[in-house]
Amino acid sequence: MIPKTFQLFGAILLLFLFQLPNRIQSKPSGNPFGFIQHLEGCHKGESISGLKDLKRYLEKFGYLNYAKKSRNNHANDDEFDDLLEAAIKDYQHYYHLQATGVLDNNTVSQMTKPRCGVPDVVKNGTNKHYHNPKSIHSVAHFSFFPGPRRWPAERSHLRYRFRSSVQVPGTGNFRSICAQAFQRWAQVTHFTFEEVDANSEAEIEIGFHRRFHGDSDPFDGISGTFAHATAPTHGRCHFDGDEIWSGNPGPNELDLESVAVHEIGHLLGLDHSEDPNAIMYSTFDYGITKRDLGTDDIQGIRTLYGLQ
Repeated sequence: MIPKTFQLFGAILLLFLFQLPNRIQSKPSGNPFGFIQHLEGCHKGESISGLKDLKRYLEKFGYLNYAKKSRNNHANDDEFDDLLEAAIKDYQHYYHLQATGVLDNNTVSQMTKPRCGVPDVVKNGTNKHYHNPKSIHSVAHFSFFPGPRRWPAERSHLRYRFRSSVQVPGTGNFRSICAQAFQRWAQVTHFTFEEVDANSEAEIEIGFHRRFHGDSDPFDGISGTFAHATAPTHGRCHFDGDEIWSGNPGPNELDLESVAVHEIGHLLGLDHSEDPNAIMYSTFDYGITKRDLGTDDIQGIRTLYGLQ
């Protein structure tokens, strides 16, 4: 009788352990971009459930704008039309994939990576990418916000404060991590940065938030978009409080400093880079640290502020 009791207890214990949610050791689930995996292989002319969500994805990141095509009524349906094919080709071109207009494996893999919420492409079709007119040999992948947007010369000393609407585990050293991230940009620019208390005047505000949090870009839960920031001179930087953050990331955690360096680049006026080695590349993988500015990042910020 005793052995059977222990066997029953052991079975119950194992079942409990399998069902126990463990944010540190289990792989993040519920990817908001996961629906794209079910669309792999789709091409023009097909009608498949989920394509309307793909259209919203491509619109969010700047590749698709049905509003400009008033005679097209496929914005909210599951039809794979000409505009969707063109948008996918633009996306593939941006990420240096084979531009087929088909949702192949490489495209789906890229689309489902966790990423910054700032769009890659200006929605009015403006080309933001810099081209060096002085050299046909220089290849620059960095880009600027339209304008371009930059801090005026008299505002080279920028104050920042922290204001969050949620408490997030693993972020107790967030302030010191951000100080290090700001210093990386200070070393290659004319900017100086100063932390002030939460109630003081500041050019920049940083914080953790979840879902709808008072701007026009709600977060989507774990994975999906992990942070976003505004161009100068708005100075707002938001981190998704649902993500698993760490200053020393494990395989299923996002590195705080890597993302902070990226978002500060946006705060200073840089948009996304097409260079996968650049800190301003739009995606980050779990468990990876990528904190150093690349050549493209340094060239971009110095070009933006005339520091060459």
